Amino acid sequence: MSTDRAEEYGFGGLVVAIGAFVLVDATTIASRGTDSSVGPRAFPYAVGALLVVTGIAAIIATARGKLGQAEDGEDVDSGGRTDWATVGKLVVVLVAHLALIDIAGWPVAATVLFFGAAWALGAVWWRALIVAVVLALVVQVVFASGLGLSLPAGVFEGVPLLDG
Repeated sequence: MSTDRAEEYGFGGLVVAIGAFVLVDATTIASRGTDSSVGPRAFPYAVGALLVVTGIAAIIATARGKLGQAEDGEDVDSGGRTDWATVGKLVVVLVAHLALIDIAGWPVAATVLFFGAAWALGAVWWRALIVAVVLALVVQVVFASGLGLSLPAGVFEGVPLLDG
């Protein structure tokens, strides 16, 4: 067996293993509410099942001789240097997000994360701020009201639609 084929089988097997892990781990998620409602396990079950099916499909395709094409090269500037200032900004933003979740709640922490990452990567600051606020609030409303899952509301504790 060629190394290309072995790598393809290994990739398919890894995807199946990750999918199986997700499926098994999803059974440990505590769920409140009735059995007929969509709960917190639905998404991990769907992702796990799709991973297993995709991994099996990759293994079957490899067995049939359909191997991925090797790339000649990438459009990467090999002489380019790492922008450590951007990496540092992203690390600071992630640490701030982690610190703020329990203190200020998800909407504030997510706004800091979304805005900070976009800003660090070169977005126009005021557009990034508007998108970050809207995105954080939409995620909070979907989780709290739509799915019945509680993300920490923090400063929005008691606000309808935002406090799950």
